Amino acid sequence: MNDGGGIRPAYAGIARYVQSAGGGALEAKRREAEVLFRRIGVTFAVYTEGGDPERLIPFDVIPRILARGEWDSLRRGLEQRVRALNAFLADVYGDRRILKEGLVPAELVLNNEGYRAVMEGFTPPGGVYTVISGIDLVRTGPEAFYVLEDNCRVPSGVSYMLENREAMMRLLPNLCAAHRIAPVSHYPEELLDTLKSLAPPACQGDPTVVVLTPGPFNSAYYEHSFLADEMGVELVEGADLFVRDDTVFMRTTAGPRRVDVIYRRIDDEFLDPQAFRPDSALGVPGLMKAYRAGRVTLANAPGAGIADDKAVYPFVPAMIRFYLSEEPILQNVPTYMCERDEDRAYVLDHMEELVVKLARGSGGYGMLVGPHSTAEQRADFAARIREKPGDYIAQPTLALSTVPTLSEGGMAPRHVDLRPFVLFGKNQVRIVPGGLTRVALREGSLVVNSSQGGGTKDTWVLESDPPPMSQSMGAEGMTQTMGGMTQSLGKMDFGGTKD
Repeated sequence: MNDGGGIRPAYAGIARYVQSAGGGALEAKRREAEVLFRRIGVTFAVYTEGGDPERLIPFDVIPRILARGEWDSLRRGLEQRVRALNAFLADVYGDRRILKEGLVPAELVLNNEGYRAVMEGFTPPGGVYTVISGIDLVRTGPEAFYVLEDNCRVPSGVSYMLENREAMMRLLPNLCAAHRIAPVSHYPEELLDTLKSLAPPACQGDPTVVVLTPGPFNSAYYEHSFLADEMGVELVEGADLFVRDDTVFMRTTAGPRRVDVIYRRIDDEFLDPQAFRPDSALGVPGLMKAYRAGRVTLANAPGAGIADDKAVYPFVPAMIRFYLSEEPILQNVPTYMCERDEDRAYVLDHMEELVVKLARGSGGYGMLVGPHSTAEQRADFAARIREKPGDYIAQPTLALSTVPTLSEGGMAPRHVDLRPFVLFGKNQVRIVPGGLTRVALREGSLVVNSSQGGGTKDTWVLESDPPPMSQSMGAEGMTQTMGGMTQSLGKMDFGGTKD
């Protein structure tokens, strides 16, 4: 909906469908989607809770929609940001110009737990560190998208983007056909082409690409298997690979086969017991030596994590200006760094207004949402900040956009974010139109992570706006009966800006 309470043009077709679908139709589609996802095996794991950790990620059948013009602006901003992040990584492992200029504090980088000294003085094939990036965006106004955080290590979620689209086309084919939706199904092909483009100079012929997984007990194992299958490459574990003469080989029934590119879904510290954790049984001994010898490509590069550290995040606009001589297209969320005395004092005095995060946290853990917190929780976080101020940042509580979502009581507004996936290959950046929309299914919640009760939506980028609506769909025009409850979509309180 727009700020005037009417339906945004991009949602016109959805509005017509909801009006005419009939009582309970969407709820029936939601249940059908759950059966479909369960049959396919689209699951994720939560290790912090007892019992069976495997569960389905909730899927909402009302898509999140972006007009083509909105997406084109986002795409330009995403490409700019990833190029700057990659330049930053090349610099800090090379000449360190940005550190010498004092634009980014040297201690913030060189003492960072994500910094990998083994990468110093080494340039990956093609000069690309961030081959696959997931950039989390939030919307706070009709044209205002902000970057919430960057994910440059082993970003996940693209399989849900692809499966969500497949589910929508199965469940609501007529609705999909009525819209000119930009496709996303070519992402695996784009990913494979990107990986092959970065094969090391020693590669001869068609590069051999593999996906390296920690194994079936990893929370994202479904995605590892899915992407390997979609790309038509082997899914391997550490024990399936070995290094000989600084060259990586894969064990096969026909004998050893050379590996040129590894899309690794293993964290840095477990990649190679000779270079990182000696107790790791997940990695490949000698892998980093082969990498530095230019005999194999790793995507993403070890040490890329310093570019997505939340304490480094406030400096990304400065990186864009420094490396690209451009003004940032996408803006950061204002951020307070608790290691600074002035920022820390402000945060401690305004805990009830801010979102406080661990600088190296993920998954929605280690976070305080001030307006929804108790006095006891705020006191606990204040003590943590005083003890280790460098571990925390804080940001204002944004008036995040909401989108219509199917809830237990019918249609209701829920907060969302968006994670587009950016592929950076040799001299080319590729971004499929859309991304993963995550939705906070709990009423009033700002936490969209699946491990914290969030779900997902299909993300539609329309190639063109739908035709004009044949009749007014204003505040009185969208009444839908579902499960005995009548919801007037035009009268819903969307709590701020609406998508």
